[in-house]
Amino acid sequence: MRVGLIIFPTDKGIQPVELGREAEARGFDSLWFPEHSHIPVSRRTPWGGREGAPPLPEEYWRTHDQFVALAAIAATTETLKLGTGITLVAQRDPLWLAKEIASLDMISNGRVLFGVGFGWNHEEMENHGATYETRFAIMREHVLAMKEIWTKEEASFHGKYVNFDPIWSWPKPMRKAGPPIILGGETDHTLKRVVEYCDGWFPRPRQGFSGALAVERLKKMADSKGRDVKSLTITVFGAPNDAAVLEEYAKAGIQYALLAVPDLSRDEILKYLDKIAPLAKAHP
Repeated sequence: MRVGLIIFPTDKGIQPVELGREAEARGFDSLWFPEHSHIPVSRRTPWGGREGAPPLPEEYWRTHDQFVALAAIAATTETLKLGTGITLVAQRDPLWLAKEIASLDMISNGRVLFGVGFGWNHEEMENHGATYETRFAIMREHVLAMKEIWTKEEASFHGKYVNFDPIWSWPKPMRKAGPPIILGGETDHTLKRVVEYCDGWFPRPRQGFSGALAVERLKKMADSKGRDVKSLTITVFGAPNDAAVLEEYAKAGIQYALLAVPDLSRDEILKYLDKIAPLAKAHP
């Protein structure tokens, strides 16, 4: 198992290039950025879509563009993997997104890990022309269309939400099948989608979570759909800073654990990285 970091990179905190260098220097395997194009001032949708949730933190609307920030890090690091945690695929044009990801993957020499998700903010989706009810179907078609673009010299796709005749689109990703697509969520519906059209599962360690249970759930779903579970990975999103828990994940067969870095000042973040760096060094 490898240990990485996930953080909201904002204009008020440590800048992405410095963060990437410091993460790599401390032995972290990967650095993952979430995204929101904007946050509507309306609070019709509570944080995470959960009724009674606390106010939305400011970092949500101050986040750097995911791909610009990761490209800058790609140019200033050598081995650090670059993760999207997550990309809101239903809110993005799949033709542009396929090119952005392929370009980042080539520039970074194949270091991209493509975390994807459905999103929770109704107003944000609507501003992009999507809806909460259609986001699952839109994301599925977007992902399938991008796979066609990455793997075919002349790609075409005809679906309900994505429709184009044969096109040329380069560059192609470094890996023939494209970067690993890792889907976030915890439900059995998520697992079905992981097994159908993704390469990995991106769960949060909510109450009752264990590495062994996660591996068992994914294997059971893969077996039921005829998918080889060895072709899938598990990346724990926001793993606890606990050596014993991380060891349990590793023994269970989890491939990646991501430690969440809080929204702090530059100097505080560097001290925090020093504090948790031994957890990465324990899983080289």
